[in-house]
Amino acid sequence: MEFIDTHAHLYLYQFESDIEAVIQEARNNHVSKVLLPNIDSGSIDGLLRLKAKFPDYFEVMMGVHPCSIDDNYQKELKIAEAQFLGQGFVGVGEIGLDYYWDTKYKAEQTKAFRTQINWAKDLKLPIAVHCREAFDDILEIIDEEQDGRLRGVLHCFTGNVDQAKQLIDNGFLLGVGGVITYRNSGLDKTITEIDLNHLILETDAPYLSPVPYRGKRNQSAYLIHVAEKLAEVKDCALADLAMVTTANARALFNFQ
Repeated sequence: MEFIDTHAHLYLYQFESDIEAVIQEARNNHVSKVLLPNIDSGSIDGLLRLKAKFPDYFEVMMGVHPCSIDDNYQKELKIAEAQFLGQGFVGVGEIGLDYYWDTKYKAEQTKAFRTQINWAKDLKLPIAVHCREAFDDILEIIDEEQDGRLRGVLHCFTGNVDQAKQLIDNGFLLGVGGVITYRNSGLDKTITEIDLNHLILETDAPYLSPVPYRGKRNQSAYLIHVAEKLAEVKDCALADLAMVTTANARALFNFQ
């Protein structure tokens, strides 16, 4: 039985002192691989160092997170775009829209999102989409940009059934993380309506720890709690869920 954590930030400072132990604990909990999305120019070095140190355990993505988009966003995009000339990336991410903290740069976020979507289409890579309080705009942009070449995952999906189906119709998978273990999230009811073939697993470590670790540092080993809850919601065996979600992740990100 193996799981893939399709979205974690294990290169951040929270893991500097014990990354080897974090990886070993993840392996002990059947996590065979972890995908690392970038944040911005300040995280690239740490991302690539971790990949270089553990090349068989990590796959990496490149992009600029919407919360890093401001007046200087074009410079950030140029730095990220240049990275695609070297390191082998499996996706463009983490990209998208975030209106939770501030809406001052909505126009810039939209331009950056569309620009990075077009990188992905040209490079034949999937996108990992961050969406916070921006579902309508995210879905509209994906609809408009879909020309048969766009594919990806809505990371940390927390939407409703209609939004899920619109994403699936556009060829997207849904990333299921710790939120599904939260008692009042309602995500379990939504996911009940979604076929397992459209789902992949993630932690978003160090954020969004599942129950029983909510409020503490998240890590890839805790993916097992997400998987167990999802297996309960989907009324299927844990081994079957592992097989399907792992196959989904490998197919989307195109790695062995």
